[in-house]
Amino acid sequence: MKIQRALESIRTIVVRRQGPAVERTVAEELANRLAPRPAIREVEAADFKAVGAGSFQIDTDGFLSPESLRGRQGAYLKLEEKGGGVIGATAPEYLYAAFRHLIEDLAERETAWPFVWSAGRSILFQKSVFDLFLNQYARIARPFDKERLLGEYARVGFTHVEVNALDCPFPFEKGRQVSGEFYPDFYTYAPALDQFVSSRLNRGLYPEEYLRANLDRLKAHARLAVKYGLRPGLVCFEPRSVPEEFFQKYPTLRGPRVDHPFRSFRPRFSLTLAHPLARRHYAELITNLLREAPELEFMSIWSNDSGSGFEHTKSLYVGRNGGPYLVREWKDDEEIAREAARNIARFFRLLRDAAAEVNPSFRVSTRLESFYGERQFLWPELGDRVDAEVNSLLTRGWENNYPHPSYADIPVLNTALHNSLRAEEAAAAAELESRGGRAWFYHFLASHANHEPLLGIPFPWLVFEKLAACRKAGVTALAHMGGIPPPDKVPYAVNQEVLRLFLLQGEVDVEGAVESAARRWAGPEHAADLVRGWRLTDEAVRAFVPMSLYSSFGSVWQRLFVRPLVPDIGRIPEEERAYYEAFMCTAPHNPNRVDLARDVLFELLSKDYAFKAFSRIDKHVWPLLDKAAALFGDKAGRLRRKGGEKAGPVFEDQHFRVRALRCYFESLRNTAVWIYAVHEHLDSPDAARKAECRRLLLEMIDRELGNTRDFLGLWEEAEAAGVEWMIVAAEGETPFVYGRNFPDLLRRRIGLMERHRNDEPRIDPDYMFRVPGNPYDEGDN
Repeated sequence: MKIQRALESIRTIVVRRQGPAVERTVAEELANRLAPRPAIREVEAADFKAVGAGSFQIDTDGFLSPESLRGRQGAYLKLEEKGGGVIGATAPEYLYAAFRHLIEDLAERETAWPFVWSAGRSILFQKSVFDLFLNQYARIARPFDKERLLGEYARVGFTHVEVNALDCPFPFEKGRQVSGEFYPDFYTYAPALDQFVSSRLNRGLYPEEYLRANLDRLKAHARLAVKYGLRPGLVCFEPRSVPEEFFQKYPTLRGPRVDHPFRSFRPRFSLTLAHPLARRHYAELITNLLREAPELEFMSIWSNDSGSGFEHTKSLYVGRNGGPYLVREWKDDEEIAREAARNIARFFRLLRDAAAEVNPSFRVSTRLESFYGERQFLWPELGDRVDAEVNSLLTRGWENNYPHPSYADIPVLNTALHNSLRAEEAAAAAELESRGGRAWFYHFLASHANHEPLLGIPFPWLVFEKLAACRKAGVTALAHMGGIPPPDKVPYAVNQEVLRLFLLQGEVDVEGAVESAARRWAGPEHAADLVRGWRLTDEAVRAFVPMSLYSSFGSVWQRLFVRPLVPDIGRIPEEERAYYEAFMCTAPHNPNRVDLARDVLFELLSKDYAFKAFSRIDKHVWPLLDKAAALFGDKAGRLRRKGGEKAGPVFEDQHFRVRALRCYFESLRNTAVWIYAVHEHLDSPDAARKAECRRLLLEMIDRELGNTRDFLGLWEEAEAAGVEWMIVAAEGETPFVYGRNFPDLLRRRIGLMERHRNDEPRIDPDYMFRVPGNPYDEGDN
């Protein structure tokens, strides 16, 4: 007899009266799926174990767990033929995933009675961090179901989710805006504590209605998270700058300058945390927030970016600086680093302890990379619910210590291409855990830092390899960068299915996990073709050569898809470039506007690396990706002509996504050609070499023109089919999200590229020194 038949025999579902909200959620969802609908009965906790036979109980404390789960964390199911039994977990955050496993994976199974299932977790904690859609800059994307997204987090097996988001599309920054300055836009993501509540020190600095709207949104997200058993928390840039108006009132509380001097036109300062009044302010902020949202369980703190930073840390954009209270002048670098680390750790503990007045289990974590100058002194200060978030515990700062899966000479971190973990990581993690801390290792299974703004690119084997490496190293906590996409935008998320089955079972055969997803979506007859297409796409992804910012979020931030790739970008009149430059994450004097190899004072790609990149892409990526696109496209066409096939929409969906990846990779490949050919043309004195560079550029321009037309065709076809393959803003575009005017921008790009394709290669070497209204310009009196 099938398990579904036994479920249909359930007449009463029992939950505890004061039990976690997820118990009631599971009871309601299970009851709604059965006919006749069972009654839901609430009992006191003291009576829970004594419930009579024949009832189906929901347990989140492991009271009734089988012997196979003793001493382990996880979930379980006991089911009698007549519908009695229990579904349970050792903690509320594991229950919903077990319930969905029951109804999605187990219900059609034939079994002997009683049926008993249990699954212990090897990786205990999973959190979203920098959640693109729920909280960060993709929150303004075309509408999606937030509750369904949070339910999907629980279904997949997450335990923690961030919930703090601004309610408005743009951040509020008080004070005079400087013409042409981009910096305020950076405050739209990872909003600080003072965007939700105020203290006695800063009351009135932000409009009350602004704070209330943000707080209400946070509380709504937190309630939904708890409904599904998730532990809600915060991801904030702290200590973030405060308006200059604050320092006019309290000048002695001015701390370090924390803005990027190339990206901002006026300095921004955070508070000096060495002053007790500033610390009281932060303690009051976190206390006030926890009183409003006592469900909050954690706070992830990022620093050294986007208007945040700790004083006298080497990693601040403008170097070690700060208020007058922390260190004296003429101290050596080591002593300054030691005092800076103590100040940082004191801040973490202050937030932890103040929050613990409301929620004693509250944890604080920090991204360690920013503190390369202070790491040796900060590391011993972590512990006792003060955690670290890292790609690797074996590095200092932004060092890159893991090889590309296909090219040993290319190091990779911060993407899904980082698919391994050394055994030595375990000892460092164990040391932190021995002090009561936790090491959260980053994992990238979706768009952010991989193929943003694309959605739903399948690379399940890469996802699994990192999970398996983490399990082997004894990692207990993962932080999934960018979170997951809404299921109503990505209905066939095989990467997440691999994660779900891995978390459910602890040990999982990746081939079996991928095949089970394919069978459920496409049916047994077509599953093998779906798996074959995923394999080809996964191999193409791991054959690609990463290209700095462009391979993560830079294709949007630098407007790579819509800006013209021509030999001399600066020759295009500025008014004709304004359609995309107005939305670039850049200041008007950023050399990236005319030189794709640079961003502010950084070299993004050397010409030698660029040559290596496009040469390897041409050799290794296209054969795999073109086969995948052909497979998905041919299969979708045949099934469409046949009609009525369940698998048709699956193959069509995957075909759009692989075509999008083909266009994305082509744009990045052509960017590499531009960097190599333009710079080599300018550097080489040899006429023949210059001619070869011109030939390369003309060939690249023709390819990118064709690619832009492919983007247009993809947009139009996918819109008609209702497939969302890219993050698109609901209203107008922003510097972080393309808008619905994307096809119009593509057409403008085509016109400019056709008009300027034959220009002489040139880069203005003095572009970043341009000053509007310069009185010394040649010809001025």
